Amino acid sequence: MAELTVQGRVAVLKPRLFAWVQDYGVYAAVLALLLFNVLFTPHFLDAANFRTQLVQVTPIVIVSLGMALVIGTQGIDLSVGSVMALAAALVVLYLGYGWLPALIVAVAGGAVVGAAGGALVAYVGVQPIVATLALLVGVRGLANVLVPQLVEFRNPDLIALGSSSVAGIPVIVLIAAALTVVVLFVVRRTTFGRQVVAIGGNRSASELSGLPVKRVLLTVYVISGLLAALAGVLATARLQASDPTSLGLFIELSAITAVVVGGTPLTGGRIRVLSTVMGALLMQLLSATLIKHNLPQSWTQMVQAVIILAAVYATRERR
Repeated sequence: MAELTVQGRVAVLKPRLFAWVQDYGVYAAVLALLLFNVLFTPHFLDAANFRTQLVQVTPIVIVSLGMALVIGTQGIDLSVGSVMALAAALVVLYLGYGWLPALIVAVAGGAVVGAAGGALVAYVGVQPIVATLALLVGVRGLANVLVPQLVEFRNPDLIALGSSSVAGIPVIVLIAAALTVVVLFVVRRTTFGRQVVAIGGNRSASELSGLPVKRVLLTVYVISGLLAALAGVLATARLQASDPTSLGLFIELSAITAVVVGGTPLTGGRIRVLSTVMGALLMQLLSATLIKHNLPQSWTQMVQAVIILAAVYATRERR
């Protein structure tokens, strides 16, 4: 009888534990990593170090916000890194017309790529991974054709976008924070956000209930393209150079990792915006910590793989 009681308690506590890990595990991990660095990493509390970490993680955060929306619909967007490269190419090509027109053209280019991927998924019926994989290859090639090598620029307005600060906080960090608030509001407080979650939870039921499934899917991929293009422009402004050959390489993997670690299931039906941002911060802190303690980048990759598997397992057990 006592053994059955213990087994019953375990059966009750196990799903609660996985639920807690999915909801708050990423926050606990970030807190633990911060505490470790405060105790064992020299100069970790320096303002310059915090500024560097936030600036470096900003493009991943912005791309991850769009990726979270896509994954919330049971999709995936592998083209975001190539969209960043295309935006870097377009912004430097049109910089002669002024930084703002160049920014608009670059972001519009990202929207066009997102619309192409969304149309393939929503209207043609191509699997998201196949559609966006094709765009990953093709758009990167287009960016390299437009700007085949690194091009430096000296436009003070665009440089200021990537290097200036307000009250000591980098402008690009403020932009990422504002976008986080906007996406959070859209997901939690708008009809569109509820439609995205509903479609991810059950697409067939959403279609039968009259939701504009195809239009919502198209919009989600357009938003992902817009955010990826903006991240590419901001990264280019910070570097003061356009390099489509390397900009955005593998950032799609970082974004997917941030979303999954943040608790958004790959099966869709749920979007955790703030946890996605914390997931990106966790990966950035982990990489920085290992580097500061003279461990090779390969360790970071292995630890990230373990974290991803643990996050996916927790999501699977909870469901």
